[in-house]
Amino acid sequence: MRRWSGSALIAVGLFGMFALPSSVTAEPDRQAQLRKLTKDAAALAKAYRGEIASLDDTRKAAERADARVKKLKADLVTAEQKVAQFAQTTYMGGGIDSVQIFSMQSDLSSVSTLAYLNSSKTERLNNVTRLIAEQKKAAKTADQRVEQLKKDIKELQGKQREVEKLLAKFGFQTPDAGTGLTSRMVSIRNLIMQNFPMPFGVGCFRAGDFGEHGKGRACDFMISSGGRMPDASAKARGDALAQWCVANGRRLGIMYIIWQQKYYDIRTGAAPKMMANRGSNTANHYDHVHVSVL
Repeated sequence: MRRWSGSALIAVGLFGMFALPSSVTAEPDRQAQLRKLTKDAAALAKAYRGEIASLDDTRKAAERADARVKKLKADLVTAEQKVAQFAQTTYMGGGIDSVQIFSMQSDLSSVSTLAYLNSSKTERLNNVTRLIAEQKKAAKTADQRVEQLKKDIKELQGKQREVEKLLAKFGFQTPDAGTGLTSRMVSIRNLIMQNFPMPFGVGCFRAGDFGEHGKGRACDFMISSGGRMPDASAKARGDALAQWCVANGRRLGIMYIIWQQKYYDIRTGAAPKMMANRGSNTANHYDHVHVSVL
């Protein structure tokens, strides 16, 4: 009877284990929820007549988390297949007889081969173990992100009627052909500039922009230049402008503002929410106050 090495026996066992269907199961429930919540978020943005940046951040975070789970699933399937292939190859090759090793009848190259096979087996198994742990952690994170998105949508839906009344009060304005801005944006821009010095300028209409700038309903009030962080006095000016917008927003028809990476939704009156990091001082609104109007 042919004698198998311990390595070969282990490999056969591994092959049997990993020849079974993958331990990674599909997660249709979370993905179905995410698709529905994405539709709900789009419906809310339409009902609110503009961007809801905090909700977009939550939705994108949920989508990224779910995508990470999918990638780890694929990586795990690949790792399991490699272990199964290794196990099958070791089984078919028969490995090295342990009696031969102990009787020193094997040459050094054969012993080295066995050591390599053991090392390769351990590396593959460790990779599978790591991927399983990472996938579980990623799935938990994805579920938490989806729950947060669900919570944010429910909160916004609860305030929808109040927001619709506010929108009805101010009506809908189209941009002026000359400036590209709505009359409300022009009025609020002028009022802000009368009360707050703007030595670094103001940027409003932006052709081709898919957001509020392209609709003539947003202006950026620059607090510093060149993408630099504002100094103490400039930041104090930005803080004062942001506070003024929050205090007068519902009276004037301001929709939301963004300052220092914080999003203030004037429509709902909710507490400011920290936005996701967009990569630069300008993108994170540290050097300007963004003001959008209804």
